[in-house]
Amino acid sequence: MKESITRRDFMLQSGSLLTAATLATGFTSTSKSNYKMGLQLFTIREPLAKDVTGTIKKVAALGYQDCETYGFNPEQGTYYGLKASAFKQLLADNKMIATSGHYDFTKYFDVSEDALMRYVDQCIEGAHALGQRYITWPWLDPKFRTLENFHVLSAKLNAIGERVTKATLGFAYHNHDFEFTDYNGDNGYAIIMRETDAALVKLQIDLYWVMHSSKLSPAELFKQQPGRFVMWHIKDMDKVTRDYSELGNGSIDYTVILPEASRAGLQYYYIEQGGNFATSPMQSITDSASYFKKNLEKYLR
Repeated sequence: MKESITRRDFMLQSGSLLTAATLATGFTSTSKSNYKMGLQLFTIREPLAKDVTGTIKKVAALGYQDCETYGFNPEQGTYYGLKASAFKQLLADNKMIATSGHYDFTKYFDVSEDALMRYVDQCIEGAHALGQRYITWPWLDPKFRTLENFHVLSAKLNAIGERVTKATLGFAYHNHDFEFTDYNGDNGYAIIMRETDAALVKLQIDLYWVMHSSKLSPAELFKQQPGRFVMWHIKDMDKVTRDYSELGNGSIDYTVILPEASRAGLQYYYIEQGGNFATSPMQSITDSASYFKKNLEKYLR
C-alpha cells in the first residue's frame, strides 16, 4: 500500500509494435530464452531524478536489458525530462529497451470519453516514439474504488484497449492490493477478468500484491485465464513486516511461481521494489539482480 500511495504522483507511460495477429490471439509465443531481465524504473525514481544518463548506465551494467517506464509528460512528449527519441537512444546506447510503461489514466477516470481518448492518443504517440510494446493502466485513485466503479473501469479498459490495439500496441492492467478487497464474495480483480476482453486487455500481474492480498495464488489465477498474464512484476515480501524487500530476503517462493510462465503467457517481467530499501535504491536493484541471476533466472529458461 505504501507504494500505491507514493506512486500516485508518478504514474504513466508506454508501448510499441505488436502485430495484429499477436494482439488477436492474446499472447506472443516467444521462446523463454528471449526473456530479458527488466526493471520497473519507479524503483530508482530518486537516482533518476538526479542523473538520468548516469543512472541508466549503472542499471545496464548490472545486467538489466529491459525496463518499464513511468512519468510520461503528455504535453511535452518526455520521459524523465528527455524527449522520447532521446530517452530511447539513451537506452539503446546502453543496450537496453523499454517494453512497457505506466500511464496516468486514473486522472481521466471521471472525465468525458473524448478527453480520455485524447490522452490515450498522446500515450500512443509517446509509446511509439519510445518503441514500447505495451501501454499499462497502473493505478486507481482511492476515491474511485467501489464495486460499481470496477464495472465502470472494465468498460473503460475495453475502450482503451480497442484504441491501443488499433495502434498496433498492447494494453494491460496492473494490480495492487485493493483489487482483491472482498465485496460479499466478489472483488475488483475478478470483475476485470470477467468483464474485459482478453484480446484487448492483458494483465500485468504484480506477484507481490497477489501473494500479499489475494485469496488465490498466482497459479490459480493463471489457470483461470491462461495466456493473459503477459507481464509480471517481481519483488519480494519481508517475512515480518510484509513490506517490500530485496529478492531473496523475503517470503515469496519464486521457484514455484516462475515455472508457470508458459501457462501464464509471460512475455516480459520487471524486477521492482517500491520502497523499504535496505540501504539505497541502487544497492537494492544490485542485490536483487544478483540474486535473480544466480538463483531464479534458470526457472525461466
